[in-house]
Amino acid sequence: MDEETIAPLFDRPLIPVANDDDAAATAAAVLPRIAANGGDPVFVHVIEKAGGAPDKASVEQREELAEEMFDFIREESDDAGVEVETTLRYGTDVAATIIDTAHDIGATCITFTPRGGKRWWDLFSGDTRESLVTKSDLPVVVLPAADTAEVDA
Repeated sequence: MDEETIAPLFDRPLIPVANDDDAAATAAAVLPRIAANGGDPVFVHVIEKAGGAPDKASVEQREELAEEMFDFIREESDDAGVEVETTLRYGTDVAATIIDTAHDIGATCITFTPRGGKRWWDLFSGDTRESLVTKSDLPVVVLPAADTAEVDA
């Protein structure tokens, strides 16, 4: 495959977001890059199902929170001049659900900013970041938070 047939990395990035703070940090890091270089981004939020155990919050509550998060992303994308899509998915394995979604939408990469937190909690929760990086057959781009790096225009 020659270089002319390879889609640029950010043509159709899938951008997972976990919560309001993560959505804000991720939008601030990703949207300027998309605005400067073009692309058709898709933001995804995965509602993690407990796999038989009781869920911490009702699905309806988590869907409502996801929609509020997507509203914020749409506002930020409008301000940046970027048209975005959003999708809500459900799964017991967040990383696998993100990777499956990337394939479903024809993503050119999966991109995110690192989420804060303690390393021991990452290990306890299955470390979605590590699973994305090690199990994805698509490129995974980890961007620094917007306040820690300048964005090239």
